[in-house]
Amino acid sequence: MTIDERRSPLRRFIQRLTASEAELDAEQLQRESAECGAVPAGTCRRGQLASVSGRLRTVVYTPRTNLPTLEADLYDGSDVVTLVWLGRRHIAGIEPGRQLTARGRIAVRDDRKVMYNPHYELEAPR
Repeated sequence: MTIDERRSPLRRFIQRLTASEAELDAEQLQRESAECGAVPAGTCRRGQLASVSGRLRTVVYTPRTNLPTLEADLYDGSDVVTLVWLGRRHIAGIEPGRQLTARGRIAVRDDRKVMYNPHYELEAPR
């Protein structure tokens, strides 16, 4: 065992002590996402079929003249994917702070990752 290998648990401990709450939350979200077999949002690319898991940060109803949309930002600790449901004003259970897994094709709109009308599974509240 090298000196670096012996120091790594100590380094991790010190890093956790000095990390901000947001950094610790991001690490936990990344672990939970990996445990359920989801792809990290940071590695998703345009056109890819992906399953992403995380926590909803914001949920916004956007009234449009032709087509209303419900948009939610899903954060998994690595990046944000905007979930867009076309023609919907409200979906029961889709609310900020809720954990869910979404599956669909990744698109890019205004330099943001977007998933239109994703299949989703809500996780039990914690």
